[in-house]
Amino acid sequence: MLDVTLIRQHPEQVRAGLRKRGLDVDLDDFLDLDARLREARTALERLRAERRRVSADIAARRRAGEPADEPLALAADLADAVTEATAAHTRLEAEHREFLDALPNLPDPDVPAGGKECNEVVRTEGTRPEPGCAPRDHVRLTQELGLVDHRRGAALAGSGHWVYRGEGAALEWALLNHFLDSHRRAGYTFVLPPHLLSWQTGYTAGQFPKFADDVFVTDRAADGRPERFLLPTAETALAALHHGETLDEHELPLKYVAYTPCYRKEVGGYRTAERGTLRGHQFNKVELFQLTRPADSDAAQLELLARAEELVAGLGLHYRVTRLAAGDTSAAQAKTYDVEVWLPSLGAYAEVSSVSNARDYQARRGGIRYRPAGGGRAAYVHTLNASGLATSRLVPALLEQHQRPDGTVAVPEVLRRWGLPEVLRRP
Repeated sequence: MLDVTLIRQHPEQVRAGLRKRGLDVDLDDFLDLDARLREARTALERLRAERRRVSADIAARRRAGEPADEPLALAADLADAVTEATAAHTRLEAEHREFLDALPNLPDPDVPAGGKECNEVVRTEGTRPEPGCAPRDHVRLTQELGLVDHRRGAALAGSGHWVYRGEGAALEWALLNHFLDSHRRAGYTFVLPPHLLSWQTGYTAGQFPKFADDVFVTDRAADGRPERFLLPTAETALAALHHGETLDEHELPLKYVAYTPCYRKEVGGYRTAERGTLRGHQFNKVELFQLTRPADSDAAQLELLARAEELVAGLGLHYRVTRLAAGDTSAAQAKTYDVEVWLPSLGAYAEVSSVSNARDYQARRGGIRYRPAGGGRAAYVHTLNASGLATSRLVPALLEQHQRPDGTVAVPEVLRRWGLPEVLRRP
């Protein structure tokens, strides 16, 4: 949620930020609504104060044994006026909140304007593997090596699902163990959150109300909104972990690492760019999350990016880092870097980690503040998240980049401690 004071005092700055996302938002009507809401709030507070004064007068007259007919009649009139003013205030407040809820975060000044076509490559790392004679794509490799069973996965749950099996399941689990072990050793607290989340959790993360149709809903409230839903990413849970809390400054930064399956409605198709495990309804991900002081969030984002890069580089993969344009950055985030691995069969890069800074956008929605050590007014924390890492696109990159001419695949040394062989072969 954007700071309403920023909108009041710097509407052109807000308009310019939203235009970078490709949104032309008329703030004039909102500013008029905001003024009317403040007037209604002031009028309501005055009426309530007057009602309290009259109630005190009535009580004083009764204690003195004096008649209170006049203040009693005034109290009745004030009660009606308060009821009417409360209804008007509630209606304006709902309109006000609805407008603010729909606004995305403002992109940082260094985020390029435009959509995906305006994303900027920051750097490229590692050596791009040269395909040998008739290289296999990841779908063929998983089938020939017996790593993934797409047919039975679809039979169990429909299209967009698969079954890891044999060394494929072991590879998946080794990656997750490797990531979690690395992050825990770096000082991140391990969290296993619920997979079923509440409306308030989705609201805090910025998922709701605008993107409520993008999740798998298990229970709906009487008004039709999702009461409980399957988490699309652990970020959604971690963003709300401290909902409504005021933390002490010395507690910051809070650093969390979580493992969950992720449940998404979006799914791939039969095109090469969407086949295999590249896009599905369920996939595994290790998520990093930080709550920091505002002054520390830029450094925290670079730390998260370095952690994601270190893991990808440690697997011997060629990759690049991209700064997303405003229109390709998710609604709750102010700045995002993607870490993208090279897929030889596609001749393209695929994202395996998004490293994002939400500034105080999620904290405002969730009421998450910190109390400065030197005293003073509590302020909102900044929240940041990073995939560390997602496996469904990482496995295809590992198979394709480390494949050998004979159809086998070399296993990175860092994964062998988890019981994997040096080479994946046909079963």
